[in-house]
Amino acid sequence: MMDKILNLLGIAKRAGRLTTGEEKTIESVRGRSAKIVFLASDAGASTSKKIRDKCSYYDIPLIDEYTNAELSQATGASNRVVLSITDPGFSKKMLELQEKGK
Repeated sequence: MMDKILNLLGIAKRAGRLTTGEEKTIESVRGRSAKIVFLASDAGASTSKKIRDKCSYYDIPLIDEYTNAELSQATGASNRVVLSITDPGFSKKMLELQEKGK
């Protein structure tokens, strides 16, 4: 199931429905355009706390099951630690797949 989520990340990137980087992701969370946030499981403590706090405050779902390398490979960009999906359709499907994977 988890590979399907990574595949959807790549499709979302090509569709222009993905923001990357800590600051852009925080902006999308604050502006409520982020529908789901991905945080690398090996992200630094400071980044991790900041992103978790913002997602919790704004009630945005957070997935932290993938490493930096997995997120980077899925999006075709190097060193991706934080991503957000801005499309409700993509985020709904990703959350469904995550629930099935548990």
